[in-house]
Amino acid sequence: MMSESIMLDKAKDFAVEIINMCKNIKETKRESVLTNQLMRSGTSVGANIHESKYAHGTKDFISKMQIALKECYESEYWLELLNRTGYIGEEQYKVVANNCGQIRRMLISSINTVKDNTKGE
Repeated sequence: MMSESIMLDKAKDFAVEIINMCKNIKETKRESVLTNQLMRSGTSVGANIHESKYAHGTKDFISKMQIALKECYESEYWLELLNRTGYIGEEQYKVVANNCGQIRRMLISSINTVKDNTKGE
């Protein structure tokens, strides 16, 4: 599916953005607790979308996409904490959180579409 590859590309770009941002925070502000959590959840989004391409059936696909969605929500949480504690500024926060939100909306749409298409199966 075309939308899946667009979503995966966005998730990979988001992961790179998260990795670079966290690396910078660790180097400049010596913070590692929040950044380690964000690194894990932020890179997991794309990993689960990637895994969904090799799912064993629809239920497995939906499960992988729902895990990616949970990781997306978790990333939003860590981003907000980093912003509210002053580790990332408002501008950077808005950009990264918006990218995360775009992926989240794509995941929700994809999950709902697959569920709708498989009703009655």
